[in-house]
Amino acid sequence: MKIALIPARGGSKRIPRKNIRLFHGKPIIAYSIEAACRSGLFDRVIVSTDDEEIASTARDYGAETPFLRPKPLADDDAGTGAVIQHALDWLAENDAEPEYLCTIYATAPLISEDDLAEGLSRLQASDAVHAISTTSMPYPIQRAFRITAAGRIEMFQPENFHKKSQDLEPGYHDAGQFYWTHLGRQRLAGNRISFSEISIPIVMPRHRVLDIDTEEDWIQAELLFEAFRSRHKN
Repeated sequence: MKIALIPARGGSKRIPRKNIRLFHGKPIIAYSIEAACRSGLFDRVIVSTDDEEIASTARDYGAETPFLRPKPLADDDAGTGAVIQHALDWLAENDAEPEYLCTIYATAPLISEDDLAEGLSRLQASDAVHAISTTSMPYPIQRAFRITAAGRIEMFQPENFHKKSQDLEPGYHDAGQFYWTHLGRQRLAGNRISFSEISIPIVMPRHRVLDIDTEEDWIQAELLFEAFRSRHKN
């Protein structure tokens, strides 16, 4: 059994009601739900939320909301891991023990069913625990610097200041769209972090990766989405 799980709490503060805010005409969570449903990969597409309005919206776009998340798992301190475990516990109590779980972020309007399918295919062909959506850093991380308490600049790796960008190893980060988990292998792996040798990357182009945490991010995402959609039509 393969389950898609979309965590979507109601108490977003920096962007109020972010998960169901209209994004180019429909609630932003709808893009994740529809991509999961279109993919044909999942036996069930479940939204984990504490919020009745989000639950109703999720059902309108084809997801299940078989439970409401407890309030302690819906505050700012609740980690994704605890939310996932709550959903898995509920599934186990209701005679559903999935082999694969795909956690999909609620604010990923450029998510693609093809990427989801690639993630599953590559995970099945490997001995990894996770397949994680990733993208490259736009600038060499070896040249990053901090601002000191005195208001001055200090490089993390000053030895790389004079090196050419093309000579520096590329860095990558979580694309914030999805990650697949083989649940049996995860139990064997224990508590090792997912950003390690137990995971494989599904590398996505930077122009399809949106990190939406602030109003400025939202505006930028809408512009990028419109540009992507216009180019795709042409």
